[in-house]
Amino acid sequence: MNFHVPSSPTKSAPAPSRWAVWAAHLTTLVVLPSGLWRIAMVLGFPAGYTAVGFVPYETLGSKAWMLTLSVLCELVAFLTIGLVRPWGEVIPRWIPLVGGRRVRPMAVVVPAALGAVVLTALWANVPWWWTYPHPDMTSTGHLLVGILYQPLVLWGPLTAAVTISYYRRHRAAQSQASTA
Repeated sequence: MNFHVPSSPTKSAPAPSRWAVWAAHLTTLVVLPSGLWRIAMVLGFPAGYTAVGFVPYETLGSKAWMLTLSVLCELVAFLTIGLVRPWGEVIPRWIPLVGGRRVRPMAVVVPAALGAVVLTALWANVPWWWTYPHPDMTSTGHLLVGILYQPLVLWGPLTAAVTISYYRRHRAAQSQASTA
């Protein structure tokens, strides 16, 4: 039994463009390498650190933090896919009380745009591995971390591009609905 109030009928937005679908899926992939690096360290692999410099995550709390950080980053990146999938337009029916309701486009666009800005600003200074040498890492480790973290530079811009696409598709649908 579903106890939701039906939302007002509105014209659905056109399908997302192929580039937007690819960009949305790419966001999950650009986050993956850095998460895998952190997971490797949790599992006890030095992952570029020197034998002396590597301090394994020995406490449950430190392991949980690194695993949580990796999973949260991937989940946040996964939300970008909602900008090109039906669950970004209508809340899935299996969600209690609100399932089946249309999502207001600005309720999606505003947090996605803010997230894109924050991610772009955050990762704009990604070259920390050569700008700020870490004495406990090997030179190969610096290169490894650089390669694994460099894709994060794309996370914010990809999210911004997909957000703009979502906004334009829904703005066009609203314009068509208001003229009908």
